[in-house]
Amino acid sequence: MTLAPTLSNRTPVQMLIADDDPFIRKILETMLRGWGHHVHAFSEGLDACSYLSAIEQPCLAILDWIMPGLDGIEICRKIRATRPEAPLYLILLTVNSEKKDIVSGLAAGANDYVTKPFHEAELHARIHVGMRMLDLQQKLSDRISELSQANAAVGHLQGLLPICSYCKSIRDDQNYWQRVEHYICAHSDVRFSHGICPNCLDSLLKEPVPVMAGHALEE
Repeated sequence: MTLAPTLSNRTPVQMLIADDDPFIRKILETMLRGWGHHVHAFSEGLDACSYLSAIEQPCLAILDWIMPGLDGIEICRKIRATRPEAPLYLILLTVNSEKKDIVSGLAAGANDYVTKPFHEAELHARIHVGMRMLDLQQKLSDRISELSQANAAVGHLQGLLPICSYCKSIRDDQNYWQRVEHYICAHSDVRFSHGICPNCLDSLLKEPVPVMAGHALEE
């Protein structure tokens, strides 16, 4: 069974394990590495929380509910409070299967949960869902950034432009009149390549050729 370790082959996904049980931690680490992921394993909640507080790239974390220092639910609550927009997908690993416990974990900021003892196929499926969510979050962030840049570029040409109704020159802020292409070049990244449109070409070809004085054509 193979799980791609990247988001759309662009951004590496880090995997974090936080569990004070060395046996569970080793099983999880072996599974994740076998699926091709780069794994960081911690035995204490404080160390895991410090790592999640600093990482900038997408990260999927499997957090044991009960750990020394900070438990999994406290890590979720702390990370969501300090880094609400961080690209993190948090999975709680718990023996608590009561509905009220699951609800409290999700309310604290966990994205999903896996109950102990966990099944390999179920864990694989839930990790795959988490990676898809991180991928969508990354794409949305990229799209927002692109739109922000596009709006910034368009912003230079927004507003009311005073333009001459005859020669089509534009008056700038210093009360100088400029040709349209000069004004646009100065306020954007647009550059002009001059040519002639079919209508203008037609008009030019239909105009009579001027005869120079002293060079009148004889019939």
